[in-house]
Amino acid sequence: MSEASTVTAAPTGVFTTTRARISARTLRTDRWWLPPLITVLGLGAFVVYATVRSFVRTAYYVADYHYLTPFYSPCLSTSCVEGASHFGTPLGDLPMWIPLGFAVLPFLLGFRLTCYYYRKAYYRAVWFSPPACAVAEPHAKYTGETRLPLIIQNAHRYFFYVALLVSLVNSYDAVVAFHGKSGGFGFGLGNLVLLLNVVLLWAYTLSCHSCRHIAGGRLKNFSAHPVRYWFWTQVSKLNTRHMALAWTTLGTLVLTDFYVMLVASGTISDLRFID
Repeated sequence: MSEASTVTAAPTGVFTTTRARISARTLRTDRWWLPPLITVLGLGAFVVYATVRSFVRTAYYVADYHYLTPFYSPCLSTSCVEGASHFGTPLGDLPMWIPLGFAVLPFLLGFRLTCYYYRKAYYRAVWFSPPACAVAEPHAKYTGETRLPLIIQNAHRYFFYVALLVSLVNSYDAVVAFHGKSGGFGFGLGNLVLLLNVVLLWAYTLSCHSCRHIAGGRLKNFSAHPVRYWFWTQVSKLNTRHMALAWTTLGTLVLTDFYVMLVASGTISDLRFID
């Protein structure tokens, strides 16, 4: 065996020879593990719920009021129930292993996975990189976001563009839902749920760091671009709440889908204000 093949890579990160030699994983005495635990439980619960609901193909559309859950929008297949395809059915029947909302779900997943806040959340909670401040990560090497799969994080801006289109689709769904059981205009509790979800989804999408860079990036003189400066200022205000919106929109997505499911399945009746 050659001498070169026996040489091991030098440790990186907290294991380098220049770092202090502390055998304990951390000297912290507080419950530093609690935030990562809550994060992984919250994200895991959403992933399980969203995955199940995306594949069951039941109780996702209320024909009487045109309520459509965001997990199935847009529904572009002839497999969709009648009326759920707000943009037509250019696709034929889909096998059961393909979710009816497949046209946008991968892009929305990509947008969330590459989001700057979610990166911090699951890097710490799932990969322990690092699990908390002043807590050594278990990995001996660190390559950053330069290799697969993490190099895909650099495509966040492109996922953002698709997320904008999806927000427009969801907005259209919310407008179409102002429909009465006997036809014409109608307004019920479901409309409030759909509207709340759409507004918060827009807030989360526009508070994205990529949106902030698109609004004001590469400008050398803000005074020469007053419109972009104003937009950048508004996006920057939203950006300070990006973490809260990231979690809130997970909740409103589940709430919206769950409410539509209850009404569509006949478990509850929609509270109508105008019908």
